Amino acid sequence: MQERNYNADNCIDNPKSVFTVLTLKEKEYLKQNYTCAFYKKGEIIFKEGDKPIGLMCLSEGKVKIFKEGVGGREQIVRMAKPVGFIGYRALFAEENHTATGVAIEDSVACIIDKDSLYKVMRSNPELAISVVKSFASELGFSNHRTVTLTQKHIRGRLAESLIFLKDTYGYEDDEMTIKIYLSREDVANLSNMTTSNAIRTLSSFAQEGVIAIDGRKIKILDLQKLERISDLG
Repeated sequence: MQERNYNADNCIDNPKSVFTVLTLKEKEYLKQNYTCAFYKKGEIIFKEGDKPIGLMCLSEGKVKIFKEGVGGREQIVRMAKPVGFIGYRALFAEENHTATGVAIEDSVACIIDKDSLYKVMRSNPELAISVVKSFASELGFSNHRTVTLTQKHIRGRLAESLIFLKDTYGYEDDEMTIKIYLSREDVANLSNMTTSNAIRTLSSFAQEGVIAIDGRKIKILDLQKLERISDLG
């Protein structure tokens, strides 16, 4: 981790941020009470057991959040993109982190001081409502993923994970290649399956002409068929 004087505008002024409900004065106050840090690909941003010190916003990059399960196997529970919050549940629950966040690519995370954030939330109820809406939406999606990962078969789980990655990170300029390059192990950990099953199923999708694989790059050739596989479960 390298602390630098990064600009917090991307998190606080972004039109997609919960902070759009703030006044200019409130935004400037938060900007005076934040720190930003650069994380190299593969570097831990926070780990299970750490105490959160503020609201962490991903300004640049991509992050995976995972829990370690039986036998040390990872289960990816969230994937984050700018300008999303990471590690917020523990902050508001006043608990230590119960998962670990790792940078999938070079990333910048900004931490807004907890006391400063709470001060603004108390003075501007709209921010509190905006934050609650954001977290409620995230909880709804998390509940959906829980059902998916426990009830769908391997093909359905993997198909949904690829669609999820496409919806989260979008496409490259060719409008087919998913704009995130995960290892086969990460694809497996996102889909609640073994790495060997993920490799086998990806190969099967490629043989069926649903996707094309080039190293870690995955190109969706037939989105409708991928969606059918996901829907069939």
